[in-house]
Amino acid sequence: MQIPFLRCIISTKMALVFDEIGYWSEIKLEIIEKYALAYSTVFSSPNYRYLQHVYIDAFAGPGTNISKTSKGQVRGSPQIVLDINPPFKEYYFIDINGDKVAELNKIVANRPEAHVLKGDCNKRLLTDVFPKVKQEDYRRGLCLLDPYGLNLKWEVIETAGKKGSIEIFLNFPVMDMRRNVLLSNPKDATSSNITRMDAFWGSHSWSDIAYFQTQDLFGDFVDVKQKNIKLVTSAFRERLLEVAQFKYVPQPIPMRNTKSSILYFLFFASNNKTGNKILTDIFNKYRDRGMR
Repeated sequence: MQIPFLRCIISTKMALVFDEIGYWSEIKLEIIEKYALAYSTVFSSPNYRYLQHVYIDAFAGPGTNISKTSKGQVRGSPQIVLDINPPFKEYYFIDINGDKVAELNKIVANRPEAHVLKGDCNKRLLTDVFPKVKQEDYRRGLCLLDPYGLNLKWEVIETAGKKGSIEIFLNFPVMDMRRNVLLSNPKDATSSNITRMDAFWGSHSWSDIAYFQTQDLFGDFVDVKQKNIKLVTSAFRERLLEVAQFKYVPQPIPMRNTKSSILYFLFFASNNKTGNKILTDIFNKYRDRGMR
């Protein structure tokens, strides 16, 4: 006697779990909101009616986060910027995660000026977004580059700087660097992590800054890690100015966790003198709060 084979189809799809963010990330979102509002207000004024200003979010997420402090929902950067009035003329939200993209599509369902792109932002920014933000087309862009770690490529940063039409906020992921690349013994870093660091930095020159050579007891030269992460951060700021050719890069804000360890530095880079002045004033107001 044959026993019928019963095929059961069980859905394994889980509901999207929103990211939890700490105090430092809420500060970052406040800074972005204040600057994006000022940016959109300036470019919506009669003096700039001939310009089209766009907002770009490279690691957009689903538009909602959970606060570690209050445990409640807080707006993510896409929702924050969509709520700004006067609005941007256009929006580009990019994420590699399909569930987050689906959530973003719900948010922008009635916003035809908002575009959601799925994929690796390192590719999509260069092929689908940055080419649409040209000075000669009277377009300007504000771009948030907020990777989870060393997931961003220098080519994106350099392209934005040399275009002259795009300003950026940038998460400089110190925690990932310290845990996986800037180790006490540089030989302990895996080749894949070194490759990630090279791609983010744009070369291997970071190694000359992060380490210095000294002689051991046997007279051999060995690499010793610099203890001050600010040396590496300062060198990256110089790259933004000299290599990417941004005209203005104010001192970044260190964002810390509850144990006062630096998680990342928040950079801003621009070719706009007015934007730099506005942002510097905002940074100065938040600089100490980011140290909590």
